Order: sequence, then C-alpha cells, then structure tokens
Amino acid sequence: MNLGENLRLAWEGLRASKMRAFLTMLGIIIGIGSVIGILTLGSGLTDAITDEMNAFGANNIIIMLQSKSSERSGQMRGYSDSDLITDEMLNALRARYPDAIDYISLSANLASGTAKDGDLSANVSLTGINDEYFAANDITLLAGSSVSEQDIADHKMKAVVSDKLVNNLFGGDVQAALGQKIAVYTNFEIYSFTVVGVYEYEQSAMNISFAAEEDITTSAYIPISVAQKLSGAAEGYSTVTVGSSSAVDSEDFAAVATNFLNKYYKNNENYQVASMSMESILSTVDSMMSTVNIAIAAIAAISLLVGGIGVMNIMLVSVTERTREIGTRKAIGATNGDIRMQFVVESVIICAIGGILGILFGGILGYVGSSLIGAPAVPKLSYILLAVGFSMAIGIFFGYYPANKAAKLDPVEALRYE
Repeated sequence: MNLGENLRLAWEGLRASKMRAFLTMLGIIIGIGSVIGILTLGSGLTDAITDEMNAFGANNIIIMLQSKSSERSGQMRGYSDSDLITDEMLNALRARYPDAIDYISLSANLASGTAKDGDLSANVSLTGINDEYFAANDITLLAGSSVSEQDIADHKMKAVVSDKLVNNLFGGDVQAALGQKIAVYTNFEIYSFTVVGVYEYEQSAMNISFAAEEDITTSAYIPISVAQKLSGAAEGYSTVTVGSSSAVDSEDFAAVATNFLNKYYKNNENYQVASMSMESILSTVDSMMSTVNIAIAAIAAISLLVGGIGVMNIMLVSVTERTREIGTRKAIGATNGDIRMQFVVESVIICAIGGILGILFGGILGYVGSSLIGAPAVPKLSYILLAVGFSMAIGIFFGYYPANKAAKLDPVEALRYE
C-alpha cells in the first residue's frame, strides 16, 4: 500500500471521530503553542533590551569605583570625597586619548518630586547632567537647548523637561513652556527652575511604566553642578560613561582607560576603578536571555510529553476498536508493514495538525504578550520548523507502539474479535 492510500485512510479515520481527534490534538496544540509563545516573547524582549542598550551607545564604556577588598564590597556607599573620580582625571584621560573618546557623560540624581503650577502637576525626577549627556544617551531635543557648559560653570537653575511634563503643565505647547519657571516639591525642599528646553520622552524596555499618561515620572535635567551643590555631594563621580570612537575597539579601550585611571588610585588603600563595555554587557545579556528562554521553553515542553501520551492512548483505543478491520485487511493481503504504516501515519497526521494549530496559537500568544511589553515580535522561522519537526517526531515516537501492536495481531483472532 502506498503512502497516498495510507494518508487517505488515516484522514477518513480522523473524520469519523472529529471530536476525539480534536481532544487528542489539544495536548499537542497547548504544548507547541506554549513553546512557540514563550520563545517569541523571549525573542521580542531580548531584541527590545538589545535595541535599548544600543540606543545608550554600543561603544559606551561604563567606568565605576570598585572596592579593592572583597570585605568592603558591600560598603561602596562608604567612600570618601577623595575616592571619587574627578574632573581632572577625566580631562587627563581625554587629553591622553583624544582620538579614542567621542564624549564623557556624567550624571547625578538629586531628588524626586512633583512639579506644580497652580492645580496642575507632573511627577519628575531631578537629574544633574553635563553638556554631553544628551548626545551619549541619544535624547531628542524638541525645543530650546540642553544644559550647556556655561550653565554648569555658573550653577544656573535651569531645567530641560519632558514633553510629558509640558502636556501636564503647559497644555502640550513646548514653545510656551520655554522661559517659564517651575516649582518642584520634594520631601524636604522646594526648588525653582527655569525651563530652557523640552525633550521627547521615550519609555524604555528596561523601565516599563504602567502608570496613566499624566502620572508617568519623567526626568527634569539640570546642570550637574547644581545637583551636587543642592545635595551637598562632592564634585566627583562614582560612575561615568565614556563613549569610545569608532576608530577603536570599545572592549580594548575599556582596559586602556581603566589602567590609565588606576594610576590615580595606586596609593588608595580601599578603592580602584573598574570598567565594562556596552558590547560585553550586550553579549552577556544576550547569552543570559537565550539561556532563560531555552530553560522556560523546556519546562513548557513537558506538556508535549503529556500530549504525546494522549496520542498513544487514543491510538491504542483506535487499534482496539478497529481490530476486525485490521483482521480483514490482513486476510486480503495487507502486510504487517502496511498495518504499521497506516497507524503511524494517522498518529503523525494528528500531531502535524495539532502542531500547525499550536504554531498559530503560540504565534498569536507570543505577539500579544510581546506587544503588551512594548516589544512586538513574531515567531522566527527556526522556531516554526523546530515545532513542526518536533510534532512529527512525537507522532512517530508515540504512534509506533500502537501501530506495532496492530501489526502483530493474528488475522484469525482479529476477525473473531467482537
């Protein structure tokens, strides 16, 4: 008997008991759908995080203070002013490697609070920055200007606010917001700043907010010298971001910059500087996310085992119900191989159809789930091919035992079966 005839017989057998066939497929549908959905969601999340980190600058190098002793690793807040990375160190680094550095981004958090104008309000986080911060973080300026080097030198009480804040306080008119004063109420102080610029707020995949549009907390950027003065912090930094130029390898330059700055910490008993490139962070994140996705998908795939057992169970029932049919076919010349192939094909068809429906279900599930976190994704071709191959393999593996049992039936005993 050829394959076409086996396919026809298997299809007729499934049509004769549609509900039973569907319920058998359900385990495969759920299993394949879960795996596809999880892999798609993980893929979307990984791509979103990667894109977000690339937006920070693929060539960025993060340089930070690091304890020399493992016993002090949990006491990083205990550093003194003399331990901080200073402007003099950074200027020396820039002067030593002028062609390797595009920018040096600095920031310092002041406080979080509420910007108010009468009955209108907006949640803000006051962040001190230097004049290269916007370029380093790829922030789009919609109107006005950013914090300038002169603003920092003169400790100007100026702020660059988000379009979300402008929507809340100035009816969305970015031009009307320029030159206006805003009062920011924190837990302990009230600060007044003049708005000199408006930037476009973009929600990141690593900082998802489910707050209402008007309740989102956005940054109000002020001169870093003002943030340091108002907070009473020293004029130094525990963390800085250096943007390496495309002319150098960021990982190599990270090591060079670390060695250069550590010359200043040669006599420091407690601290030194360490660095990591965004490229190495991206590689680590990608590897970690892939491992997590595979682990979760493997857990979800356990349901495929349940589905496979369900297929085997229903095929055993089918063999029992069709014992007389098997005897008749053997009596007119069907070989053991023909009988075995008939039931294996039927099992494979059940799993193949279940796999296709599972792919559709998982694709929709993955797309909806990834869209909810702002990272819409569709199943990759490799996921689909893997799912189809896996469902076919399940059909063969779990269908073979019932098929082999059917093939070994004695035709005389099968014809006498009631």
